[in-house]
Amino acid sequence: MGESIVLIYSILLAGVYAGLMYRYRRDWLATPIFRLQPHFQPHTRITVLIPARNEAAQIEDCVRSVLAQDYPADLFEVIVIDDHSEDDTAAKVTSIADARLSLLSLAEHLPPGEHQAYKKKAIELGIQKAKGELIVCTDADCLVPPSWLSLLAQYYETESVKFIAAPVNFYQESSAFEYFQSLDFTGMMGITAAGIRGSYLHMCNGANLAYARDAFYAVDGFRGIDQRASGDDMMLLQKIAARFPGQIGFLKSHAATVRTCAQPNWTAFYRQRLRWASKSRDYPEWRATVMLGMVFLFCVQILLSILLVPWLGWLAVGLTFSLFLCKAAIDYWFLRSTAQFFQRQDLLRYFWSAQVWHILYIVSVGTMANLVSRYQWKGRTTR
Repeated sequence: MGESIVLIYSILLAGVYAGLMYRYRRDWLATPIFRLQPHFQPHTRITVLIPARNEAAQIEDCVRSVLAQDYPADLFEVIVIDDHSEDDTAAKVTSIADARLSLLSLAEHLPPGEHQAYKKKAIELGIQKAKGELIVCTDADCLVPPSWLSLLAQYYETESVKFIAAPVNFYQESSAFEYFQSLDFTGMMGITAAGIRGSYLHMCNGANLAYARDAFYAVDGFRGIDQRASGDDMMLLQKIAARFPGQIGFLKSHAATVRTCAQPNWTAFYRQRLRWASKSRDYPEWRATVMLGMVFLFCVQILLSILLVPWLGWLAVGLTFSLFLCKAAIDYWFLRSTAQFFQRQDLLRYFWSAQVWHILYIVSVGTMANLVSRYQWKGRTTR
């Protein structure tokens, strides 16, 4: 009787997982590729916000890549918000002489204390000072491509959207662990596009997104979602999606992809993913939590089947391999399409090792996110 229950439960989870991945792949492929029109004449005023904390090593390259846009210089500004940095972040920014660039100090408006949502406060301050109607956000450790703003503006003007999610990829990998993160991230971008295309899962990444300033104020900004340090991206997106249904878009363009580096070691990676996972309980959209939960349960079942070997013997061994191969086949089918789009077929060489890493991190991070309420990030203990 117990064996039958285990088998039925495993088959059901595998079926749900396969169904999810099939839908993700279908909607990813159905998302149209967006290309810049050759004679596009923009009229949207843009403000680029870059919150930064202790980013002296990367901030100058980031800002210069934004200032090097092919977008009309009189139609965009760049605001860096220094979030209580303890290094030379502010000095690096002020060393760049450009009339389009300004620096704000969060410390002058929000002294250190018992706060949680510093990044949200930084973005709020930037929006208060912004002159643009379209708010574009990226992170201080990112590099943006030359046509980034042109693509965002054209998409905004032609698609009549209030919020734009856009792709982020890792680059300059130097280890198998970093290649795993890159492959995993191409999949996350595919799921992001698919969920927005089908209007059943609203995800995004704060390193590459844009939204109408009036939409931000229409949903009262971060009010109601400021109990978490993170969530300036997905939680805000879900608020705007609820207020403006059908006006959310994913900019599927290789030329609009923002690049950043993968986490260098397991500790940094674990803290990053724990920060992301910890906010899932507070998502305004319950479907996002359910879908992420089903992936978590399927990965848990794969590991549990290994633990059942002493009791179920070869049945548990066969079940483990069957579930693992089922996940691998489905994932490869999906990841091959995302890797091809981002011209990163080289990442598929790390597919099998990535499968093991993926299962382990999904289970460990998913478990800890529900047990641990605080974590370390950029020298702060937050929740």
